[in-house]
Amino acid sequence: MPRRIETLSIQGPAGNLEALLEEPDIQPPRLAVLVCHPHPQHGGTMHNKVVYRIARGVRSAGAVVLRFNYRGVNLSEGTYDRGNGETEDARAALSMLRLRYPELRYALAGFSFGSRIILKLGCALPDAPVCLIAVGFPARDPGGLEPGNLQPGNCDRPRVFIQSTQDEFGPAPAMQSYFDHLTGPKELLWVSARDHFFSDALDTFEDTVLSVGRRFPVE
Repeated sequence: MPRRIETLSIQGPAGNLEALLEEPDIQPPRLAVLVCHPHPQHGGTMHNKVVYRIARGVRSAGAVVLRFNYRGVNLSEGTYDRGNGETEDARAALSMLRLRYPELRYALAGFSFGSRIILKLGCALPDAPVCLIAVGFPARDPGGLEPGNLQPGNCDRPRVFIQSTQDEFGPAPAMQSYFDHLTGPKELLWVSARDHFFSDALDTFEDTVLSVGRRFPVE
C-alpha cells in the first residue's frame, strides 16, 4: 500500500494554514512529529531544504510528519506576528496532528526560527513531548525579540540540538555557551557543514536526524 501523503488546510487562530501530512513509507507510524519552518520574512516555508530533510529523517525513523506554513506564508491566511502568532499556529497544527493520531506519542522539531517556536511551545505544553529537536538554533541572540519571551533556562522536556559547525547565526562558541546554560535533559550534536543551511552536508544532517528519531521512546 502506498504511504499516505495528504495536503491539508488547518484552522488556525488567524485563518486557514496550509499543511502537508506524510506517513512512513513501509510501516504504520510509531510516533507523530510536527516540523516548524524558518523565518517567514526571510523566505522560510515548509518546503525549505533543511525542513524537508528533518521531515524525511524522522519519517524514515517511523514517524508520521506534519509540516505547515505559518500565517501569511504561501496559502496560509493571516499576517506575520513576530513569533507570537506563529507559536499559536504551531499549537493549532499540533492539536490537529494529535487528534488525527491520538494513540501516538509526539515530538516537535524546528529549524532556525522554527527551533525557537518549538522550544517555546514544547517546554510549556502540559503533557510532555518525547523530544524537542532544535536545528540551527540562532544562539547568537538566543532570546531575541522573536518569538515572544523565549529565554534560555529551565525546561524539563528532552531537547536535542543539531547544529552546523559553521552556523553564522549560531556559531560554535555562542551555541556551546547557550547549551551549557540550559538545565534539564539536553544533548548537542554537531554536523560538519559549510553554513547555517548545512550546505555540503545535508545527507549527513539527515542521517543525524534519523539516528535521533530511532531513539525516540514510544511506549
